[in-house]
Amino acid sequence: MTPAEEILDPDLPIIDPHHHLWDLRGRYPAASPPPEHPFEVTLWRSPHYMADELAADLNAGHRVIGTVFVECSAMHRAEGPVQMRPVGETEFVNGVAAMFASGLYGAARACAGIVGRADLTLGAAVGPVLDAHLAAGGGRFRGVRNSASYDADPSILGYLARSPAGLYRAEAFRAGFAELAPRRLSFDAWLLEPQLPDLIDLARAFPETTIVLDHVGTPLGTGAYAGRREERFGIWRDNIFELAKSPAVFCKLGGLAMPFAGFPSFMASRPATSAELAEAWRPYVETCIEAFGAHRCMFESNFPVDAGTCDYVTLWNVFKRLAAGASDDEKAALFAGTARRVYRLDI
Repeated sequence: MTPAEEILDPDLPIIDPHHHLWDLRGRYPAASPPPEHPFEVTLWRSPHYMADELAADLNAGHRVIGTVFVECSAMHRAEGPVQMRPVGETEFVNGVAAMFASGLYGAARACAGIVGRADLTLGAAVGPVLDAHLAAGGGRFRGVRNSASYDADPSILGYLARSPAGLYRAEAFRAGFAELAPRRLSFDAWLLEPQLPDLIDLARAFPETTIVLDHVGTPLGTGAYAGRREERFGIWRDNIFELAKSPAVFCKLGGLAMPFAGFPSFMASRPATSAELAEAWRPYVETCIEAFGAHRCMFESNFPVDAGTCDYVTLWNVFKRLAAGASDDEKAALFAGTARRVYRLDI
């Protein structure tokens, strides 16, 4: 990577509502060759992203005051009932949150909110799992993510192709989803652009449940969609506006640094500047803000996954460039206020 850019608008408070923590050195030892799938390359490049690495990014110059951790199958329990094993991730992240709350890692309250994993296809039986997460989270557990990402072309997702088609429409899944709202838990949704109608239908069926669309709905430009990203932009845009009609749905602006959209900036030999990335991503970000409004959108880092395109400083410079025309009130929402409200943070 090139040296970090100069910080734009360094006093603007930021809550990063989407990052991960993991130790993948067992999967990707130091001498291991790079994997074939481009998404997995991002994991291979950052096999260890724990408190020290997160602190280095949070203290790199932008005024990050807090973060929300989103599940990534890290530190699941090795034993016990299978459905309870993801609670280990919440236990682990709550410990990291306590480390940052000590102030020894900087001023940011990292992992002030935790979004964990629970198998909602358990139906009503997922209730005890959710209660275990709440107990393990030390008052920080805020929601669940069940990814539904699927495409008939297996080359798009690679080893991430774990979900069946139509997960969000399945009766068992929806029975489990119904357990969220009574516990004041939100739902983070990761799916691919052609699957947006499934989320639209889910949001209409559960209007009282807060839903957060991750990564602007993951536009596609690889595999069977290579060279078709711009062709499909209108389809994506129409679905985004339809989804935004459900008032309990919010949108995370980010994830475009992943390989799925097929932007040439991913793993480029010369890393793109924040100005170049802002220009490439602008149509997606501006469409989402137009559809949802600034008070239902939040910029996200998706680190360390998005490090395959740029460093943490550059990424937040991109977002600040994209918000240059926003009012002070809109900026406050996009960079911290929406995340604070959705994840009920007292930062």
